[in-house]
Amino acid sequence: MTPMLRELAVQNLALIEDVRVELQPGFCAWTGETGAGKTLLLAALGLLLGERGSAELLRTGAGELRVTGRFELPDEPQRRAVGELLGSELADEELVVTRRLNQAGRSTAHVNEQPVAVATLRQLGSLLVDIHGQRESQSLLEPAYQLQLLDAFGELDALRQQYLARAERIRELRRRFSDLTAQRQQRQRELALLAFEQEELAAAQLSAGELKELAGERERLVHAQALREFAVAGRSRLHDDDESVVDALGKLLKDAERWQAVDPRLEDAARALAELIAQTRDLADLFRVLEERWEADPARLEEVEQRLRLLRRLEAKYGKDVEQLLEYLTTLDEQQQRLKREETDAEQVRAELERAFADLHRAAGDLSKQRQKTAKKLAAETRKHLADLGMAEAQLEAVLEPVSLGDDALTAEIPAWGVERLELMLAANRGEPARPLRKVASGGELSRTMLALKTVLAAHDHVPTLIFDEIDANVGGRLGDVLGQKLAALGRGRQIVCVTHLPQVASYARHQWTIRKRRRGQRTATSIELLGDAERLEELASMLRGEARGETTRQEAAAMLAAAKRKW
Repeated sequence: MTPMLRELAVQNLALIEDVRVELQPGFCAWTGETGAGKTLLLAALGLLLGERGSAELLRTGAGELRVTGRFELPDEPQRRAVGELLGSELADEELVVTRRLNQAGRSTAHVNEQPVAVATLRQLGSLLVDIHGQRESQSLLEPAYQLQLLDAFGELDALRQQYLARAERIRELRRRFSDLTAQRQQRQRELALLAFEQEELAAAQLSAGELKELAGERERLVHAQALREFAVAGRSRLHDDDESVVDALGKLLKDAERWQAVDPRLEDAARALAELIAQTRDLADLFRVLEERWEADPARLEEVEQRLRLLRRLEAKYGKDVEQLLEYLTTLDEQQQRLKREETDAEQVRAELERAFADLHRAAGDLSKQRQKTAKKLAAETRKHLADLGMAEAQLEAVLEPVSLGDDALTAEIPAWGVERLELMLAANRGEPARPLRKVASGGELSRTMLALKTVLAAHDHVPTLIFDEIDANVGGRLGDVLGQKLAALGRGRQIVCVTHLPQVASYARHQWTIRKRRRGQRTATSIELLGDAERLEELASMLRGEARGETTRQEAAAMLAAAKRKW
């Protein structure tokens, strides 16, 4: 089973009130009188595939226009591609796409009941359906798509992917290099700051507990004179004065020794007094030592003051106490090494970028050589089909225009698909200048050229459904027979839907629908019906002779259909 558009349902689009058509695989023909609504059905399909819509499309009196398409995707690679686009794996082989448009012109889209952006519909449409109108084409007329088909036709996908992979590698390395270089100034500032901090903290020769010790020393130095006076007074009162504490205790000791003969209990008092005298003398000696130590030292005081100011400035500057500064100092080496590694990384990325850019040049060159060969072959084979389609004198050339890749690995613009741009050039008649296919004036010539290209590329273009709108414009019956045969051949591998006015083309379709306008009360509405064998024979006869058809015309239509069936 091939991937295909299985069902299209349209509500409230201009003349279409409520139409549902269940499509079939292979070559399908839509026929009907001019103005019956064939173009409206294609417009509905265009909305489903992400084309812009306006409130003017709504049927008069309707509140909402709705288009629903049901696609069958039995092909696993295609389901995977659709899933990647939608960001979720498809649960089954069916895909339901819905587009709504209200009177305010507001549009909404859903795929399998999940809301999606209209832009996503356009991307989805490029995977599922390709519409070719008399005056337009979606993807085939785009140079980038032509290049993709050229690569598929020449089986150059491996070389193409090689180029694309190297191009993406360049973009990745550029992003990394840009990030690293954007931070270079900041890194240089950080390195300079770290070096300064390391030098400053190392020069300070910090030590744990130093601040507390210095604060105590400063207090002693500030009050040295008062402390010395205190020591002198203490020593004098305890020992040196005429009525010192030692003298008073000595007198008490003598009295205690004299009276202990009267009361032996005073022996303990005498011993205690003797000990107090010894302790007092020791204390007086201590005051003497302190007196000598507590001399004013302005020079030392200034040193201590300066050291304290330094430590407090460092604490305030770094927001850390001395102990934390000592710990921070040990981390500076590691921080500097990390920043230097980043500098080295930038240089390595730049070198890697240069190597990758050289690889990209080689990959682009390899792809270009093969594209040149393939382009000539594609044009030659397409010209053969153009001759079958009544354009024997047409000249089609596949022109590869070089695109500069540049030499600077950092700044050179990287072409998306390689170092050339493909332009299909057509001179439809002898003596005419060749012009880009997308600028060809004649709708019939454009349609036939597209059909010729599609025939050549049929095995390589993976879009499952091709829709041709009046590809037979300006084409006669004899050429219509050739058109029908080619569309039937295309339909053997995919679904083809062709809106046609030529019975010769329609007869080659495996399935045929007719589109009509019908009166319903005071309103006109479009309908589409699948034709059985008898109805189809009548429709082909009508297409041949209109209302003047007769038995002879029906026999002609039957012969035409029988001949076409032999080519199915």
